[in-house]
Amino acid sequence: MPEFKNLIARLKRHYGDPKLPPARGPFELVMWENACYLLSDERRAAVFEGLRAQVGLSAGAIWKADKEILLPLARMGGMRPETRVFRWREIARITLSQFDGDLDRVLQEPYAKAKKALKQFPSIGDPGAEKILLFCGVHAGLPLDWNGNRVLIRVGYGRAQKNYGAQYRSVQEALAGELPRDPAWLARAHLLLREHGKKLCRNNAPLCHECPAADLCSFAKK
Repeated sequence: MPEFKNLIARLKRHYGDPKLPPARGPFELVMWENACYLLSDERRAAVFEGLRAQVGLSAGAIWKADKEILLPLARMGGMRPETRVFRWREIARITLSQFDGDLDRVLQEPYAKAKKALKQFPSIGDPGAEKILLFCGVHAGLPLDWNGNRVLIRVGYGRAQKNYGAQYRSVQEALAGELPRDPAWLARAHLLLREHGKKLCRNNAPLCHECPAADLCSFAKK
């Protein structure tokens, strides 16, 4: 396996410094994850900034907002807009009822407890909760989405398995000794791996001949 930092450096030279989400803090990041479904980051940002401008990105503002304001924004986020509005209100309800409107308080909890708290929210599983905490400066490893996980499996970290949870854990274990402690560096590594998985190291028909790290990759060498 290549040195992980070398892999990320190759990706950074190819794609440039990745752009962090405009969301800040756990509540905004949960809303960011729920802004749209299977659409581009540009569309996600448009929905998110629309909520900021027209409603306000706080639990109280989302909870009190009229459906007539929320629904057009939800339609920008793709299919099932009614479900999206329900999820936004559920995020607000949980934040108000369980955290007195201040989801930042989860950042003061032990990592496992903070992660469990975030998993109460719609669409937030283990990787999502880990990513939110990482973007808030709290981490216990490198969270990966489906794209990033696939990239690292192909490179040679972990083992491809039918059980995705087991596969994910195997990648995490393989990475454990190579990760720096800097959360900002890890956040950018997460984003670079995600972008590489979407653009070149695709699930179907990966473009290995264009990959900046093909000489480091077990899959490409085959």
